[in-house]
Amino acid sequence: MLLRLAYRNIWRNRRRTLITAASILFAVFFAVAMRSIQVGAWQRMVDSVVHFYFGYAQVQAAGYWEERSIEQSLLYDETLQGRLSEIAGLRGFTPRLESFALAAHRDQSRGALVIGIDPATEDALTNLSARVTSGTYFSGGGVLLSAGLADYLDLHVGDTAVFISQGYHGTNAAGKYPITGILTFPTPDLNKQIAFLPLDEAQWFYAAEQRVTSVVLDPEDPDELSDVVAAVRQAISDDQIVVRDYQELIPGLLEAKAFDEAGGIVILMILYAIIGFGIFGTVLMMIKEREYEFGILKAIGMKSHQLQLMLWLETVILAMIGCAAGMVVAFPLVYYLQEHPIRFTGEMAEAYEKFGVEAIMPATVDPSIFLNQAAVVVVMITIMTLYPLWKIRGLNAVQAMRD
Repeated sequence: MLLRLAYRNIWRNRRRTLITAASILFAVFFAVAMRSIQVGAWQRMVDSVVHFYFGYAQVQAAGYWEERSIEQSLLYDETLQGRLSEIAGLRGFTPRLESFALAAHRDQSRGALVIGIDPATEDALTNLSARVTSGTYFSGGGVLLSAGLADYLDLHVGDTAVFISQGYHGTNAAGKYPITGILTFPTPDLNKQIAFLPLDEAQWFYAAEQRVTSVVLDPEDPDELSDVVAAVRQAISDDQIVVRDYQELIPGLLEAKAFDEAGGIVILMILYAIIGFGIFGTVLMMIKEREYEFGILKAIGMKSHQLQLMLWLETVILAMIGCAAGMVVAFPLVYYLQEHPIRFTGEMAEAYEKFGVEAIMPATVDPSIFLNQAAVVVVMITIMTLYPLWKIRGLNAVQAMRD
């Protein structure tokens, strides 16, 4: 009965109800839109860095991450492969041998990050073959070049590139390889400098037989990454080998994410505070206008707690109407931005490139974002109605009807 009374009461003054619901609608709309864009952009940013290069975790020799030298490589033998294969929750892993070399063609040269990979396991982890925009993915050897590097050196599929570097233990490293494919990455830094060789060819080039600089891990469930990393550390049990998750590999990006999210939450708090005080004023006005009504209800036998519950139900119903409307209005915009993300140019694009990520801002339609905003509004309104509910508790029925 109280629920029915509350629902009827909010529509007795339609103008007040619609104005209050509209204020909640705009608050939820802006909160959902801002949060969806913020979360979607950072998810895309972290996902692009994790899936296209770093992986969720890496097995490395101690000291490699600090020196980035092929001298700190590790032995990738059957023992290590067998231990990794037995890890529960680990979908797969792929070895890499990374070092720098001077790539040259005719009178052009540029420093390149040469990565030796196992074509099959690398493709299973990063879907690298899908990045091939020209040529083929490792058909009969050769090298894959990123589009930016190929453009700079004026190389095309079928041309030959020369690589010069220093190998393991200071040996000379030199070789020339035909271009079998051109890769395009969404991250600018990767697009400008990467060259992929088959792992056995890279090991020969750097005179590092059976050695790799890292083994990239692919967990079945990223949410259980910490458990997988702990299991790998326990299985390897070697002081000369370390396991780093992506939080250790890209701390700068994650710190920027945390800082940006903190700023977004502050803005949301300010937005909700403004709307909250508006709702608070509306509720106070509503109580003042309805003192006579409340007085009659108490006079005919309604208890104070029943009157308080009825008023709270009115505000909650009003909040739910505003929240539902806000989510309905926000969903098309958020979905559109998920499918057609905003692309930046100029200085904003350069700022994104400093992190090595694509200069776009997508949104996400994660249901938790929508539900969280609704929950925040309901909790906020509950808090805002505490004072009016306290006022009703001490309401004198006779005095209220006289006033």
